[in-house]
Amino acid sequence: MIIVPVKEGESIDRALKKLKRKFEKTGVVKELRERQKFTKPSVKHRDVVNRAIYIQHIQDEEAAM
Repeated sequence: MIIVPVKEGESIDRALKKLKRKFEKTGVVKELRERQKFTKPSVKHRDVVNRAIYIQHIQDEEAAM
C-alpha cells in the first residue's frame, strides 16, 4: 500500500503528483500492463537480445567519434 504524507496547506495537485511518482517508481502500472497479455519466453529473450545489440551499436558509434 502506498502512503503519501500530505503536509498542512499543501495542495491536492501536489499530493497527486507525489502519488503518481511513487506508482512509477514501484512499477505497479508497468506490471499490470505486462500481465494483461502472455508473452512467450522465446519472444522475451529475443527482445532482450535485440535491445542489447541496439545499445552496443550506439556505444560503438559514440566510441568511433
